[in-house]
Amino acid sequence: MTWAVLGGLVLLALVDSTSAGTLLLPLWMLVAPRVRPNRVLLFLATVAVFYAAVGVVLLLGVDAVLDAVSGAGDALARNRPLAVVQLLVGAALFWWSWPLERRAKERGGPSPRAVRWRAALQGEGVPARTTVLVALVATVLELATMLPYLAAMGLLSRSGLERPWQLLVLLGYVAVMVLPALVLLALRLVAARRVEPWLERIDAWMTARSGVAMSWIVGLVGFLVGADALSRLTT
Repeated sequence: MTWAVLGGLVLLALVDSTSAGTLLLPLWMLVAPRVRPNRVLLFLATVAVFYAAVGVVLLLGVDAVLDAVSGAGDALARNRPLAVVQLLVGAALFWWSWPLERRAKERGGPSPRAVRWRAALQGEGVPARTTVLVALVATVLELATMLPYLAAMGLLSRSGLERPWQLLVLLGYVAVMVLPALVLLALRLVAARRVEPWLERIDAWMTARSGVAMSWIVGLVGFLVGADALSRLTT
């Protein structure tokens, strides 16, 4: 593995660390009137285990996928009807990102689902299974927009490392993903009065823009899908 690949993995992990599941939802627990460290740790552990499991599946299956793609690459490149359908899907996703952004701005606050999740994570007497369930649902919903994670798994699969080392690097990647939230938890516990206003400002900023961020991701996915189809149609 080269230093460039390692640096790329660290950068992608830091991007993944700013998602809803790795940062925004833990922030909701950190700005609660009473912080419950065990609940935050359980949430982050669930997220980490989920992403590690997905990474293992991707790494173990990536060779077969690459072989299948390389074997069918020429056929797909010549399949113009399929490329046209892909172009239309990409254009539809790109167009859909605009009403998503408009609705998010008109709403001017968190979605009803976000309100329910926040209440569940901050509430008194909430069972551990509820925390685990919210973490799992949040990460499953993020699968559709996990472009940085998919890119990282692609880099890791082509790094030249043996499989055991790849899995070890994967665990390090997931650890970096949840590290910022763990650092904020530590700061909240040791310097509550100093960091509380700062955490509340970050929480308000991320919550207000969560819907807009989703629209940007949908638009980016649509652009990439459409650009790939267009390149095949013009060659």
